Amino acid sequence: MVQRIRLRYTKRGRLRFTSHRDFQRAFERALRRAEVPMAYSAGFTPHPRVSYANAAPTGTGSEAEYLEIGLAEPRDPEKLRELLDESMPTGLDIIDAVEARTSGLADRLTASVWELRLDGVELAEAERAVGAFLAAENVEVQRRTKNGMRTFDTRGAVVSLQALPAPADRPLDNACAILRLVVRHLTPAVRPDDVLSGLRAVADLAPPVPSAVTRLAQGLFDEESGTVTDPLAPDREAVTAAPPTAAVAADAKAPEGPAA
Repeated sequence: MVQRIRLRYTKRGRLRFTSHRDFQRAFERALRRAEVPMAYSAGFTPHPRVSYANAAPTGTGSEAEYLEIGLAEPRDPEKLRELLDESMPTGLDIIDAVEARTSGLADRLTASVWELRLDGVELAEAERAVGAFLAAENVEVQRRTKNGMRTFDTRGAVVSLQALPAPADRPLDNACAILRLVVRHLTPAVRPDDVLSGLRAVADLAPPVPSAVTRLAQGLFDEESGTVTDPLAPDREAVTAAPPTAAVAADAKAPEGPAA
């Protein structure tokens, strides 16, 4: 393996119902169509070096999913991104790429920003529920896992929770509120639907239709500013401070024609 590329991709529209396994199959097909020179693992069953990090649950949209690939030959990250994006279904869009110059991408995914659209819920009702949730010391919910029902606290993982007005493009006769949620990635993981369960437990908030959930960002949580930072920023900074991979630099130079 001579180069690692980190990619950011989305799950939009109907493609939010794509499972992680379905995405893996679509992405591996895109790698073949784009003729990406993948590095492979050793052993009896070699497989392409692709590492996925903290995928969003099936049924949720996302603007900030991440993965890393290992290449056997160097490539320009932006050209590679364009080729892969053209080979992926619309909605599973490859929107950013950077050469990995630092370690531990997964270690920089410590929090997520989520947006939850609550159709049929008035803003005042959502604000009341948010206030009750934030005022509680603990908000325990139950979720079925592969080991059976598990009870855990959702309040400790929630950094911030806000109720916001609905977007201006909604039908005026339909109530709608937006929740903006910042949640730490703890064990067990607290998901947006767990927070909704917590709002139901402390304030009897029960949207009449399933909520539309979208991850807006994920990355390292900055304790000082209270924001979630771009996990690819350290790689971009390292690339600007260091010379590019030799073969990529050679490709970037346009061949000169014969002297007149």
